[in-house]
Amino acid sequence: MPAFKTLDDLTDIAGKRVLVRVDLNVPVSDGKVSDTTRIERVAPTIKELSDKGAKVILLAHFGRPKGEPVADQSLSLIAPSVEEVLDHKVAFASDCIGAPAADAIAGMENGDILLLENTRFHKGEEKNEAGFVAELAKSGDIFVNDAFSAAHRAHASTEGLAHHMPAYAGRTMQAELEALEKGLGKPVRPVVAIVGGAKVSTKIDLLSNLVKKVDALVIGGGMANTFLAAKGINVGKSLCEHDLAETAKQIMANAEAAGCAIVLPVDGVVAREFKAGAANETVAIDAIPADAMVLDVGQKSIEAINEWISKAETLVWNGPLGAFEIAPFDTATVAAAKHAAERTRAGKLVSVAGGGDTVSALNHAGVADDFSYVSTAGGAFLEWMEGKELPGVAVLIAEK
Repeated sequence: MPAFKTLDDLTDIAGKRVLVRVDLNVPVSDGKVSDTTRIERVAPTIKELSDKGAKVILLAHFGRPKGEPVADQSLSLIAPSVEEVLDHKVAFASDCIGAPAADAIAGMENGDILLLENTRFHKGEEKNEAGFVAELAKSGDIFVNDAFSAAHRAHASTEGLAHHMPAYAGRTMQAELEALEKGLGKPVRPVVAIVGGAKVSTKIDLLSNLVKKVDALVIGGGMANTFLAAKGINVGKSLCEHDLAETAKQIMANAEAAGCAIVLPVDGVVAREFKAGAANETVAIDAIPADAMVLDVGQKSIEAINEWISKAETLVWNGPLGAFEIAPFDTATVAAAKHAAERTRAGKLVSVAGGGDTVSALNHAGVADDFSYVSTAGGAFLEWMEGKELPGVAVLIAEK
């Protein structure tokens, strides 16, 4: 793993202005934050810097304002929740650059925490414009990036600032990078990956990269239907991208060449309608009725998946195995998640999971806290799994 400077490398920071990029892009309902998970994730970094006497200046985006101020995407809506989670007064500046930011920072005492307004209220943020980066840089002496979830974007507040001042990984960023290194960087083998979700088309790069790195790739969800169809199996009315048959065949060929086992369902839970409690039955995968759709994998498939989890030393998971949002089609996802959690608790498995649906599925199964690491990053986690360089991470690598 490349060497990253972390907060352990920061000394004598009392009185220093530390610009901290955090992820405060949280869900809001009726004007109030409905889920504080992302705030809780960055709290340790903010508290540590504040406790050491730094002037902590928070940079973040919220929503997609497209370079213009939008009232309902102001971080002033988030500030009270940040204050509550931190149990510390958090001041707010009505802009992230210019006089509002400068005046607010000038009034800070050591240990104070200040939240600047949405960086995406300026077009220069997403364009990583040099002039905007320079304006942001006027506010700080040190840059700390604690927003892995935005690290796949080369924006002013995620990548640009690191070229203007000493740059460090915050505690959440550090934990994420260390977990990902254990997942695919230098994992203990055997490594098993579970990839589910609706469409192969959204995960071609991911699957192509994984077959070169893991010992077994379990494919579930609607994606599995595309692979089954490519093998000549009639999947009835199931969600299936028939036009990607050749792509699926190529991925399977590449897996075979790399010595990676592709694990597909051997049975499926089928129904004629997609709704909670729909009449359903379990059939062999080559006996799917023409008027039915596969909404979950069957018991024999669950046993096969759990057998692979039992063999694994490392598990990487992205995407559910079935339509987990609707009972009873959550059975396979819950069963596999609980088995992985049990092995993790027993110290027999390093389990790393991420992606929006994945986090929801693990929470639904009640085991998110039992995995070694669950990433709240969506796009950044996927791009890491795809083997792509993340600009916001690359810029933190310590010079040799």
